[in-house]
Amino acid sequence: MIKLIECPRDAMQGLHDFVSTQTKADYINILLQVGFDTIDFGSFVSPKAIPQLKDTAEVLAKLDLSSSQSKLLAIVANVRGVQDAVQHEQITYLGFPFSISETFQRRNTNSDISQSLKTVEEMMNLCNQHHKQAVVYLSMGFGNPYGDEWSNELVEHWTEELINRGVQIISLSDTIGVSDPEKITYIFPHLVNRFPEVEFGVHLHSTPSTWKEKIEAAYQTGCKRFDTALKGYGGCPMAADDLTGNIATENVIAYLNAQGENLNLNMDKWQEAVEFSTNIFR
Repeated sequence: MIKLIECPRDAMQGLHDFVSTQTKADYINILLQVGFDTIDFGSFVSPKAIPQLKDTAEVLAKLDLSSSQSKLLAIVANVRGVQDAVQHEQITYLGFPFSISETFQRRNTNSDISQSLKTVEEMMNLCNQHHKQAVVYLSMGFGNPYGDEWSNELVEHWTEELINRGVQIISLSDTIGVSDPEKITYIFPHLVNRFPEVEFGVHLHSTPSTWKEKIEAAYQTGCKRFDTALKGYGGCPMAADDLTGNIATENVIAYLNAQGENLNLNMDKWQEAVEFSTNIFR
């Protein structure tokens, strides 16, 4: 079964102007009615690091999950964030960005790989205690532009290290848009075949002209879990190309429909979300 993870958090976190708590909640409440498997709705990180998401707990309190099948995912960057997130019953998933690049790990979470591995261990302990599930994003999973060591073997090594610590959901992340079909068609099925007990997905960033070849490569090699964002909003500020951003949800929906996948989405609510998004992404 295909799992679509809609990422309004990723789309909004880089906006300069603060989006009101009520507007965020209204937008996410519409997305909750579309039928996505998961909504990546917010993050428990330092408000200095991401001021746009300083009201995540307040937004959460305004969300209506009573008639939604979608689950909520929150991003954490350290143990303090994990401790805050697990207190909220409405949250199913805690997502942590673990990078195989020392440079990017420090830039993204202000910690090195060894410290981040300890954070993963503590996150797994707290998730088990509070009946949450961990999702680890393997950042720089398809390449490294910073000059740090990178290889397919290194990706496999850190994947195994995460699995040995109990991680059962891993999203291979192309944070700055360096993946290509060749890398995807090698790395993804290789990991799936070696670790069949683990759920693997992709969080791909792309320019508008290359999204399809990346999604197609992932889908044709067995990927069933895709992170996307409406209209492709958001992206990593460290990407070399300003056009590199999230892959647009509507493009992935169209592609998967063309493959005969029954996504069971409420397209009227999706259109409502598209129209409402203009209140946020001007």
